[in-house]
Amino acid sequence: MAREADARHGGENPTERPLAPGLYIVATPIGNLEDITLRALRVLRGVDRIACEDTRQTQKLLSHFGIAVPTVSCHAHNERQRSDELIASLQAGARIALVSDAGMPGISDPGAHLVAQAVAAGIPVIPIPGASAVVSALAASGLDTASFLFVGFAPPRSGERRSFFEKFREGPATLVFYEAPHRILEALRDAVEIFGGDRRAVLAREITKLHEEFLRGTLADLEKSLASRDLLRGEMTLMIAGNDPSQPAYTAPSASLRERMALCLAEGLEEQAALKRIARERGVAKSEVYREWQREQGRRK
Repeated sequence: MAREADARHGGENPTERPLAPGLYIVATPIGNLEDITLRALRVLRGVDRIACEDTRQTQKLLSHFGIAVPTVSCHAHNERQRSDELIASLQAGARIALVSDAGMPGISDPGAHLVAQAVAAGIPVIPIPGASAVVSALAASGLDTASFLFVGFAPPRSGERRSFFEKFREGPATLVFYEAPHRILEALRDAVEIFGGDRRAVLAREITKLHEEFLRGTLADLEKSLASRDLLRGEMTLMIAGNDPSQPAYTAPSASLRERMALCLAEGLEEQAALKRIARERGVAKSEVYREWQREQGRRK
């Protein structure tokens, strides 16, 4: 038991000890490879086998960090069958890491069944924390974080999705869910119908990646902004403010175009790319923002 406790909580020299037998639930980066933790790397190097949502995707991560450990697939279509094999190995004293393509396994990703089976079999299950789209998006959203409800993916069909939204319309907690790029506009339109167009919302896209973007405003603002785009890409996390009648109606941020441009340019964006982003945030044509920027530049001369 002392060895298991060391594996869970560390000690004076955790890197010098072999890993204890058990199932290690390892969070992996959701975009930026620098978000891998030192502990995650140590565990991935020290286990006997790595169970992956997609072995090809995980191999890219392992190759990047020079990790040569055997992998085996454990995804949505084979998890129940694969679990029997993995549980048998764990009961024999194996050390197995479970990873998904990105983020924490079992959170809107495969892994929950294997974890439940391991717990039922009395096998130690050790979480290795790391990147999470839910927490990262929520922390930067500007919405209430004291109480939130993560509901995974909304149903893909409009009727079912609206019924799904109905269950949370009066709740006070911030609602957080994932959505696919090809369904996000339809989801926003359904959300406007159920929650109302003036409900505050934030859409986080491509978190930790090169084109990371946060769109803030009302649900109607977000719908208008996305409807003006030709192509929608990237992993998306939509957050909708909870129902709070005491809160005043949402008003757009008061930051000037000059202040917003300064922030974009500080991120390394070129001027034209910055103007395009701001136009998307405001839900207006790029030419309108460009003319305002030209006037702003003229005033500064």
